[in-house]
Amino acid sequence: MEKSFSGKCLCGEVSFEVNGKPVVVAQCHCEECRRLSGAGHTIGAMFPVSAVSVNGELGKFKYVSSKGSEVTKAFCVSCGSPVFGTNSNSPDFMTLPLGSFDDAAGLAVEVVIFQRDKQHWDELSMDVMSFDTQPNWKPDN
Repeated sequence: MEKSFSGKCLCGEVSFEVNGKPVVVAQCHCEECRRLSGAGHTIGAMFPVSAVSVNGELGKFKYVSSKGSEVTKAFCVSCGSPVFGTNSNSPDFMTLPLGSFDDAAGLAVEVVIFQRDKQHWDELSMDVMSFDTQPNWKPDN
């Protein structure tokens, strides 16, 4: 039986369906991915374009990578959530952000790319407090 995945943006106006296993699941620390996520990295699952169906209105942003390829980032026009990325160096594939999957069971990071650009703060020590949910905390005035 072939594995399938589904997912959506934050507001739910854009959704996707995927059939099959990803080619790779990668964690990327490049500057563009950090800026896109607002965090230290992105994690994406790459699939053949033919395996992915996307529904909803998308905006697109394009830029030229350091390797000279054209990168396209698609996002929900309502909430701004990233939906997928493509690269002209591999036009038959698209990468979907793992955080937008309804259930990513069975998927795990297989490779880290742009490790050289990893920020020192993108790693938590075992001493950092951790909460299962939002704590009942408010800043002091």
